[in-house]
Amino acid sequence: MSNPKIILAVAAFLLTIAVAAGAFGAHALKNTLSAERLETWQTAVQYHAWHALGLMLIALIGAQFQMVVTWPASLILSGILIFSGSLYILCLSGASWLGAITPIGGVAFITGWVLLGVQVLRNAY
Repeated sequence: MSNPKIILAVAAFLLTIAVAAGAFGAHALKNTLSAERLETWQTAVQYHAWHALGLMLIALIGAQFQMVVTWPASLILSGILIFSGSLYILCLSGASWLGAITPIGGVAFITGWVLLGVQVLRNAY
């Protein structure tokens, strides 16, 4: 994912899915899941949406500063899939072992943001 236009398109689709997931949780799951699991679902939606917006920001930074942002974008995308995806599946399936996978997504988020910062600093000089 090095083309900023592709990153922006992927981010837009991810935001669409985040909105749908939020609505699904608020309406279809509110009578099905426990309060704790609904909170977990909401956490997944929030991280999903915030990082999809961040992915748009990464694309815009890449385009503005003519930087290759493949690694930061790929790590943020991976974080969304692993972090939020594992929480979505955990809530829907009850497979609590998926909670052990979730932190891998968090590490991907952190690493992606650190790499973006390093690339911006390298590009600044």
